[in-house]
Amino acid sequence: MNVVADIAPAGTMRKRRLHLSKLVSFSSVGCFILLLVGAAYYARSFVLPLVLAVLISLTFLPLVRWLARRGVPAGVSAILLVLSLAAAVAAVALLLANPISQAVKEAPHIASALRDRFAALREPIAMISHASDQIRTLAAPAGPDQPQTVILAQPGILTWAADTLTGIGTTIGATLILVIFLLSSSDLFLLKIVRAVPNLSEKKLSLRILHDLQLEVSRYLLTITAINIGLGLAIGILMTLVGMPNPLLWGVGATLLNYIPFLGAITGMVLSACVALITFPTLGLSALPPLAYLVIHTLESAFITPLILGRRLELNAVAILVALALCGWMWGIVGALIAVPLLVAVKVFCDHLPALATVGDFLSAETQGDAGENGS
Repeated sequence: MNVVADIAPAGTMRKRRLHLSKLVSFSSVGCFILLLVGAAYYARSFVLPLVLAVLISLTFLPLVRWLARRGVPAGVSAILLVLSLAAAVAAVALLLANPISQAVKEAPHIASALRDRFAALREPIAMISHASDQIRTLAAPAGPDQPQTVILAQPGILTWAADTLTGIGTTIGATLILVIFLLSSSDLFLLKIVRAVPNLSEKKLSLRILHDLQLEVSRYLLTITAINIGLGLAIGILMTLVGMPNPLLWGVGATLLNYIPFLGAITGMVLSACVALITFPTLGLSALPPLAYLVIHTLESAFITPLILGRRLELNAVAILVALALCGWMWGIVGALIAVPLLVAVKVFCDHLPALATVGDFLSAETQGDAGENGS
């Protein structure tokens, strides 16, 4: 740490400025990030609904402002939007109630059928497991000093599913309530943020950042949602054509899983392959559902999404995987679903600040040099 003293003219007070070394600055930023991640993890029941509400508010703020210019009060449009979202969620839940209950009932049968289908692999695996148990027995101390084994009872899959659905329902309810207040008070928050900034140039920068953040996040989420719904429809139709059970569940599942880049498509293909193996008599027919899933997802990810969204919001694959791992660890399934929209918001924010330009460049799928060449 270096202390530099500025000698002022006679009759004035001396001012001292502290210049922190790069190591101290880097350590301070690192400690702040670690504390922020820890707070987001331990306070997830409070932080997650707030983050979801902010993302939903950013998505629908342009629509609320458009309605306000035509005489509809922001509070009224916010309540109507939230009621529409709640009705859509309730409708999807009602449509999926029967397929999900049927899938839960058939889960033991599916597991048993998969074990029978791969019975030829069970003997080598059993031999390896038996050899491992023998080695563990030989390595364990004998006699009265032998440690006792403690087995912790884990909750069953039905208990886990019930707890997960209850948590998601509580999160959705708190989120929708917060969305009403954020949408109806958006202009008030904007005015307070502008007032808090000291000079005119920073006020203009703040307004530009907020405007672009709302525009880009809204455009991204609405576009991705429309693309995912189209992909879900295509998957549901193909699953119907190839004879898979519960095509509606496959379509909705594909829509939700496609919010999770890379891992969502892999999960969908693996699940469809497992169900197809016990549904169809031959391996050739069993390969059709995962192959159809792969073809549709390849068309969407390689052609449709880049064509509609363009290159401006393309993200680095490493940054996406890190965000998925971090948000999934902090907030579970819901965190994995919103990891990429959060990353888009962070990238838009970093692109407007010179001090964070390096972070924005890392998050982008292309370098700043490539972006300049493409824009020229």
